[in-house]
Amino acid sequence: MPTVRDLTAKAGEEPITMLTAYDAPTAEIVDDADVDVILVGDSVGNASLGYETTLPVTVDDMARHVGAVSRATEDALVVADMPFLSFGVDEGESIENAGRMLKEEGAHAVKLESGPHTVDLTEKMVQLGIPVMAHLGLTPQHVNQYGGYPRQGTDEAAAERIVDLAAAHEVAGAFSLVLEHVPSNLAAAVTEAIDIPTIGIGAGPDCDGQVLVVDDAVGLSEWSPSFAKQFGNVREEMESAVADYVEAVESGAFPAEEHSHEEADLEDIY
Repeated sequence: MPTVRDLTAKAGEEPITMLTAYDAPTAEIVDDADVDVILVGDSVGNASLGYETTLPVTVDDMARHVGAVSRATEDALVVADMPFLSFGVDEGESIENAGRMLKEEGAHAVKLESGPHTVDLTEKMVQLGIPVMAHLGLTPQHVNQYGGYPRQGTDEAAAERIVDLAAAHEVAGAFSLVLEHVPSNLAAAVTEAIDIPTIGIGAGPDCDGQVLVVDDAVGLSEWSPSFAKQFGNVREEMESAVADYVEAVESGAFPAEEHSHEEADLEDIY
């Protein structure tokens, strides 16, 4: 079984790969590609559930998707994203929600969108045996506070806060840190300042690893952020396949003889 220690040991030694997955078939494909970490992100809200933001995603939503991914994964470390208001309000409830992802759904760790309020919580979770991946920079659950999804850490004071929070979460026991949508030189500084691995998304090339939403990586999304790259065009392939299916049914070409079975013992019913 993969461990958080295996991932931590990669810091500065070899690049870490992380992709999201929200269902068993996708998780199996990602796992077979030898991706190090599968993040079951609350981005399932935007990518799969039809929401405009991640805010409506519930603990039950995450549990269902985390379980599906965990059951299909053999080699990758599975990290469960904790959704909006599932943590940080009440310590006991926060721990129960996170523990559910490991105890009932098979995740190996959880990810918290982090800030000053999650330092002590991270330490408590780690003490109880819940590995924590921290997340700084752009934290999408603050979309209403940001008024969108702007780049973070763009002035000296904000950058220093991120460096300080990164160090605080390392001391609290986080085993890794996601840095989202921050200047590349800030990400490099954070990576240099802490010993746990940094995993960037829109944070430049100097992090210890990279993560993308799988829909962006394979080209399934209609729109992708500027820091993402499409490594395929799954959307075009699906559109073509669905159009071919409709045409085949309407023309009578499908189902053909090879797609059907005739039972000789039923001839008397005609």
